[in-house]
Amino acid sequence: MPAEAAAAAESVFPQLEALLPHVQKPIQYVGGELNSTVKPWESCDVRWALMYPDAYEVGLPNQGVMILYEVLNEQEGVLAERTYSVWPDLEALMREHAVPQFTVDSHRPVRAFDVFGLSFSTELGYTNMLTALDLAGIPLESKDRTVDDPIVLAGGHAAFNPEPIADFIDAAIIGDGEQAVLDMTKIIRAWKAEGCPGGREEVLFRLAKTGSVYIPAFYDVEYLPDGRIARVVPNKSGVPWRVSKHTVMDLDEWPYPKQPLVPLAETVHERMSVEIFRGCTRGCRFCQAGMITRPVRERSITGIGEMVEKGLKATGFEEVGLLSLSSADHSEIGDIAKGLADRYEEDKIGLSLPSTRVDAFNVDLANELTRNGRRSGLTFAPEGGSERMRKVINKMVSEEDLIRTVATAYGNGWRQVKLYFMCGLPTETDDDVLQIADMAMNVIAKGREVSRSNDIRCTVSIGGFVPKPHTPFQWAPQLSAEETDARLEKLRDKIRGDKKYGRSIGFRYHDGKPGIVEGLLSRGDRRIGAVIRAVYEDGGRFDGWREHFSYDRWMQCADKALAPFGVDVDWYTTRERTYEEVLPWDHLDSGLDKDWLWEDWQDALDETEVEDCRWTPCFDCGVCPQMDTAIQIGPTGKKLLPLAVKNAAPTPSGHSH
Repeated sequence: MPAEAAAAAESVFPQLEALLPHVQKPIQYVGGELNSTVKPWESCDVRWALMYPDAYEVGLPNQGVMILYEVLNEQEGVLAERTYSVWPDLEALMREHAVPQFTVDSHRPVRAFDVFGLSFSTELGYTNMLTALDLAGIPLESKDRTVDDPIVLAGGHAAFNPEPIADFIDAAIIGDGEQAVLDMTKIIRAWKAEGCPGGREEVLFRLAKTGSVYIPAFYDVEYLPDGRIARVVPNKSGVPWRVSKHTVMDLDEWPYPKQPLVPLAETVHERMSVEIFRGCTRGCRFCQAGMITRPVRERSITGIGEMVEKGLKATGFEEVGLLSLSSADHSEIGDIAKGLADRYEEDKIGLSLPSTRVDAFNVDLANELTRNGRRSGLTFAPEGGSERMRKVINKMVSEEDLIRTVATAYGNGWRQVKLYFMCGLPTETDDDVLQIADMAMNVIAKGREVSRSNDIRCTVSIGGFVPKPHTPFQWAPQLSAEETDARLEKLRDKIRGDKKYGRSIGFRYHDGKPGIVEGLLSRGDRRIGAVIRAVYEDGGRFDGWREHFSYDRWMQCADKALAPFGVDVDWYTTRERTYEEVLPWDHLDSGLDKDWLWEDWQDALDETEVEDCRWTPCFDCGVCPQMDTAIQIGPTGKKLLPLAVKNAAPTPSGHSH
């Protein structure tokens, strides 16, 4: 960056500090958290600003950002700082007093960095990205940026279809970020050392040539008269036809975060988390995370033990979350839970799994998890209310399994069980959804019987199904908001109307409206960029928050922005796709074979289940051969031994071990 850039990188804290007494929760903008890193600006030649585009309380605990922050800051000559979305009260004051979007670590303007990397775990963060770009003084559209602007990079699960934000980002990384950000850093460093030849276009071209960084500007989209995509083609020679995802194979080589950040303000998760494995081969057809993170890669039991030990020392947290898409599926989960519970018994460190699979639950595991902590509720996710629906979505759990599992839990002293379902799944009828009530009533009946008490609860929590790219349901029609709401109303009436069990069943659901917006953004193409921009300009912010979300605003902006193209919201959401249709993300390679996904979609319509390929022969999804990867599971045969023998005898020199 030019010499004047140094002045542009000065802290804006003096201006910001004057505004903080006038906003809610000012502490979230101050920085200085335990384990945060501030490196001298001048000693680094590649500088990253990392953003989770949501409020501090949601963004700080995010594992993805925390890992990349540490991976980058460990490198000589590289610095990474964090920035989060500012609430509307501070946004208004920043605009009034010309304070730009800043990092919380040293309050430098985001525009002064080389890369502005955003991690999207949901599409509803897109308007917050535009707010941050605008506050930073970075042109909203990539075509208007100069060599003085950072490279705007998208990552996270939503980046597997970055087409709706193609106008606003310069680059996207699909898949695991750890190695990818280091590779990008090398390319940027070399380009800067040469004096930034060829400007912005040259550095983006060097990134594109690797075949693993997607640069939307180097691809043109051609449309058919009926609005569907004809093809997506590179518009520059040397740019690959398909961009492939990154996969980190040996998780033990990447034991991050080693020094987890400890928030200053209250956040959504007050615990230290360790990712115990990545990927999932259960093959639930609705689950994008399970499909795009294949293959399964387990962290070893000893690797997990070391991470927990270091993390607890570095943070002082009293709870450890064992994270993954299905944590009880780790091949050594029993030994991990017992080993950690033994090791931290005196320190009263609690363990938690995000949610437990019905068929992977056993009471021994549950007892280990709650031995040192409190016995809170258990969460299970049958997803479908009827046996038929569970076959359609490939969630192979029978009602008997569920009742047996829940009976074990209630019989062993648990008093609260939460069941998670989806509404609006492909081929679903009212009856499939009403069977959720029957299941909940059976759970309460069984619970009362085994616990000999009426003082037990079962909460039914329902989310609307949104079809996602790179899943067998990417072709499926989405249920309209009105139909979703009508179906959930019938279910609510059935539960509330039951005199015997209704009082013991809690019912929580989201209306169908946010799901339609999420559906528009998740399966959208580049034409949706105009909708996102219109919503942002109309004041759309924090769309993932119920109190800030406006369905009417999204629908009005979409009607206007999409009219010139002859398509509408229903075209993107409730319309079923055919095999021949070119999907907006077909040129982004998640490793999954499109024909395999289509066959699995046909299996869903035939209500045919598919086994988990971790324990059975391969089903040719395409990931392992195409990505040159393999499923990696234990057991290693090792046990987690206690860290040190307490009160050991003194050694001859007088020091104890």
